[in-house]
Amino acid sequence: MNETNPSVTEADLHAYADGQLPETARARIEAFLADNPDEAAMLAEWQAQNGAIRSLFAGYEKAKDTDPLLVAPPRAVSSGPKRWAIAASALLVFTLGALSGHYGPALLEKPELQLAGSETLPKQAETAFTVYAAEVRHPVEVFADEEAHLATWLGKRLAIQNLKIPNLQPLGFKLVGGRLLPVDGRPGAMFMYENQAGERLTVLVGRNTENSTTSFRFASSGNIETFYWIDGELGYAVTGEISRETLREVAEECYKQFPS
Repeated sequence: MNETNPSVTEADLHAYADGQLPETARARIEAFLADNPDEAAMLAEWQAQNGAIRSLFAGYEKAKDTDPLLVAPPRAVSSGPKRWAIAASALLVFTLGALSGHYGPALLEKPELQLAGSETLPKQAETAFTVYAAEVRHPVEVFADEEAHLATWLGKRLAIQNLKIPNLQPLGFKLVGGRLLPVDGRPGAMFMYENQAGERLTVLVGRNTENSTTSFRFASSGNIETFYWIDGELGYAVTGEISRETLREVAEECYKQFPS
């Protein structure tokens, strides 16, 4: 990405925007930004988006003893880490056309290891949506009239006790059904929903044992939007050809209903 200064990676810029860089590394990034106004403008936009989402989800702030610190920088750990309902500090707008490079923030000390598991999730969610949402007769394996069986079956395959399928009817989306599908080579689940206008969205759930950090991000590919987050050993992604605002509301509702 940064041909004039290959020592500054996109992961470095995301980490800087999220306040995850140590003070000793910030000066190097700031010097780079001073010489690269386009990257500086892009980074400012990321920070503005972070602030907007932080404000949006402030009412759902929760605390859990095992949660990592997401909003405050590392030096504030002793003040009592808190977990935002969706990790606002990590929210970024991505384009899936840039998937050939790693585009997530560096949330751990070794970003190249951190990104390997979580950043495959939005692409897999987009692929599942593209393949199955267009199906007329066979969009799912088990339809909504067997919801209890669907939850038990997929919960067992994903090793999730008492898996709850989100109820999105208050938001205008009725469950179509679900299916088993691979996510990073392991059993994963996809739930499909549809509104009265015939618009569909999918909710993907997969195991993510390499990553225990909660994070929240957007990914875009044409008209398809994906809103995804990692919570402990589970990754979730909501995908659809609907507005980001609607997708955000759906993701927020899913987050509240899924186990944490």
